[in-house]
Amino acid sequence: MCGIAGILRFANGFAVDEPTVSRMRDAIAHRGPDDAGSWCSEADGVALGHRRLSIVDLSRAGRQPMANEDETVWIVFNGEIYNHLELRAELEAKGHRYRSNTDSETIVHLWEEEGPRCVERLRGMFAFAIWDSRRRELFLARDRVGVKPLFYAPLPGGLVFGSEMRALLQHPALTPDLDEETFFHFLTFSFAPAPRTMFAGVKKVAPAERVLIRPDGSIRAERYWHPLASPVAAEVAAMDEAEMLARLRDRLRESIRLRMMSDVPFGVFLSGGLDSSLNVALMSELTDTPVRTYTTAPLGHAEYDELSYARVVAKRFGTDHHEVVITDDDVAEFIPEFLNRQDEPIGDWTSIPQHFVSRLARDSGTVVVQVGEGADELFHGYNGYLDHRRFVVPFQRFVHPRLRPLLGRSAMRITRRAGRGVRHGEALYDAATSPLPYWGGALCFRGELKRDLLLDGSRHGDSYAIVEEIWAEAARERGDVDLLQRMTYVEMKQRLSEMLLMQLDRQTMANSVEGREPFLDHELVELALAMPPDMKVRDGSKKHALKQVAEGLLPHEIVHRPKQGFGTPMKEWLAGDLGVRAQAAVRGSALTERRLLDYDLIDGLFERHRRGSGDWSKHLWNLYTVSAWYDEWVAG
Repeated sequence: MCGIAGILRFANGFAVDEPTVSRMRDAIAHRGPDDAGSWCSEADGVALGHRRLSIVDLSRAGRQPMANEDETVWIVFNGEIYNHLELRAELEAKGHRYRSNTDSETIVHLWEEEGPRCVERLRGMFAFAIWDSRRRELFLARDRVGVKPLFYAPLPGGLVFGSEMRALLQHPALTPDLDEETFFHFLTFSFAPAPRTMFAGVKKVAPAERVLIRPDGSIRAERYWHPLASPVAAEVAAMDEAEMLARLRDRLRESIRLRMMSDVPFGVFLSGGLDSSLNVALMSELTDTPVRTYTTAPLGHAEYDELSYARVVAKRFGTDHHEVVITDDDVAEFIPEFLNRQDEPIGDWTSIPQHFVSRLARDSGTVVVQVGEGADELFHGYNGYLDHRRFVVPFQRFVHPRLRPLLGRSAMRITRRAGRGVRHGEALYDAATSPLPYWGGALCFRGELKRDLLLDGSRHGDSYAIVEEIWAEAARERGDVDLLQRMTYVEMKQRLSEMLLMQLDRQTMANSVEGREPFLDHELVELALAMPPDMKVRDGSKKHALKQVAEGLLPHEIVHRPKQGFGTPMKEWLAGDLGVRAQAAVRGSALTERRLLDYDLIDGLFERHRRGSGDWSKHLWNLYTVSAWYDEWVAG
């Protein structure tokens, strides 16, 4: 796992030199503390930079930027390719000569053979850039589900790219400014939907996207993976339940085995929930040494404490177990650093405990960890999924269209005022105010509240269009797509890739730790998406197929325990001192000068949250993080 950066010149006068690309590279030194490299060709007008976190082939032979045999193709690569040895054997048989044991070099030779289609052969997580001097092309690619981030900015005279926005901002041609349309969508989703970013003129490579750029400034972006259209769907349709479960068990075990590829110590983030516990159980089968496990919990907030469940799993499998308990003072001390890490704002607070457990892993000598991200999206583990299926479909079927808006708005107001059943109210609101029964998980400002918040609520239309396009895209991929498949598809394109995986990347890499997601192996994703609805939700029980796989591997109390989010008592924190500081930061932000938001309404939300008139923590955290981001990265 590493950090990459680079420059391509379109016209004379655009800075392409080793000092500039080195500044870009070193702005993300936390992503690769073990080594640094750069390469610049003034003749080609291209420069590449790389920071290395050594995981596979720790020798100097693995240093990047890396070239092919005659140095006509250069790569900077972030990620892991789990099938690189299989590909290597094929490439060596074709005459390619290797100088290292890295997966990076395999991509270089595969590019020589297959060009842009090389990404279709890769199994893993990746973001990389290739410069081919023969073709005079720069190629950018991001893995299928978006585990690894990659940003780029076409500018007058050239283009810059990097693993994090802070790398791009080191180039003198890029002046940071707010993209107001993306800000409008951020208020609803709490992240910037790909390919947008919060910076005007900057894009992110979307999941499963490859981008070809030429020195004349032409840019062609296209998707290379369509999970709903996978041939696996026809295979699954012919299976009975036992066959589906056997295939799922085999795929998950294989995915975990592949992600144990490492020349440095590895472990598991263990919450004691079904997903992370399955990681531990199957990893324990595949190694002769105790699995290293890492768990965190907030001190004094029993509702969010999962330590007892994690200890049950750790004891069952004899793991080398580590815990960190976070105090309120720890969080208060960390918040400024946390906000600084968000050079692209993400309005989700579960990344706070992710930092502490990542630091614990690194301090104990573990560099690679497996995590459970993706399982809830694929197998419908969120309560919101069940709510939408239980309430929305009957609501749209039996309630007259003229009555829906009134009932939906009323449900939202009542549940927010009571501070209970908010998910149910949001589900009915979705059904009442749009033809789509599901917009995504953990949505924030929308509808009347969003219009009231914005001083010009009609300026950018409604964020509904973002989701509408994803729903249409799902139908284009597969004509008979069902509701649960569509919901998963929305989450994969939106919240999973641009919030959950993006913030996991930020917090692990800030601690120089690599996170790996076995549930997001693309072959496992294709299998899960192809499964019928009752393999995901049955008799009101979520994640049916995954629970069936876990039976006999895990204790019954772990398999069937209620879903519990990553422990963060943000509701309570924002009702106390943190809320006071957050309100002052929002009110004092330079963002106020753009006259986009109604700050009297915002003050009212802080006051309502403090006195217990509903849970407004999502909305307040959204505003706090985006205001702090603006002050640090735009106005600052």
